Amino acid sequence: MEFETSPITPREELWLPVSPHPGHSRNPGALEGGTAHLWALVLEARYVPCRIVQGDDGWHLVVPASAYDRALDELRLFEEENRNWPPPAPLVRTMNGNALTTLSVLILLSTFHNLTQLDVILPGYPPVDWFTLGSADAEKMVDGQWWRAATALTLHANVQHLLSNLAIGGVLAILLCREIGSGLAWSLILGSGILGNLVNASLHTSNHISVGASTAVFGAIGILASSSVVRHRHHLQRRWPLPVAAGLALLAVLGTAGEHTDLGAHLFGFLWGIVLGAVAEHLVGRFGRPGPALNGLLAIASAAGVVFSWWLAVASAP
Repeated sequence: MEFETSPITPREELWLPVSPHPGHSRNPGALEGGTAHLWALVLEARYVPCRIVQGDDGWHLVVPASAYDRALDELRLFEEENRNWPPPAPLVRTMNGNALTTLSVLILLSTFHNLTQLDVILPGYPPVDWFTLGSADAEKMVDGQWWRAATALTLHANVQHLLSNLAIGGVLAILLCREIGSGLAWSLILGSGILGNLVNASLHTSNHISVGASTAVFGAIGILASSSVVRHRHHLQRRWPLPVAAGLALLAVLGTAGEHTDLGAHLFGFLWGIVLGAVAEHLVGRFGRPGPALNGLLAIASAAGVVFSWWLAVASAP
């Protein structure tokens, strides 16, 4: 493709300037520089000879008279196919204040941690050893005690373990709840944690035991990363990997530190968060955020799932 910056001269009389509106008018006129160069690339790709020249009134795209009609057809088709591209940026969602819901969950986790430190005796049962009943014991989970994938998320080895998960997970949960609603957000976080624990247990030896909400915390990171990619997929251009890369960076920084860190649980929680976040964002983009009724139902179902898991754990005690 040849680019010139000299004025249109008589030697180019067999080259005709393309109209700024190839689909509606054949009247010549000046083009914006960006449009002229873009159209020149389009014609070059379709093997239509063209030149960009600069006249007194601006930029012109000129083509041979013999190729003029073909050039107009190609440019008209290009403009029609790209009329609505790129799509408009997604609307900025009104942030819903769901910090109270998240704070309530964090308080419940803290309260339950204190409960596990006490000698609790339930009617008809021996003293409860919460860690024996609810930890993510890989051997027992593979043997059918799937509920441990949920109960283990509510147990913590010590106060430091609890506070680290509350601090990081609380911030992530608030962000996610404000984006999609508390019921959906917490059901996704819980789901990624449970699925992460299940996959992690299936890949470990029989002596692998873990506890903690960090699997769900890294699930929240994955949910935020993939939902951002899906929501802004038409406007990320070459920067599309950044949200996931940021999530992987957090996984590397926060998920691999410490002697007793369960990297597998963190990784699988993160990966399941990516999957669930992408699916949820697609559905939210299509149908909108859940209303109060559905959010409430999801929140109740999530809480009921954890309570039911603990009921199964206590009922299965020898």
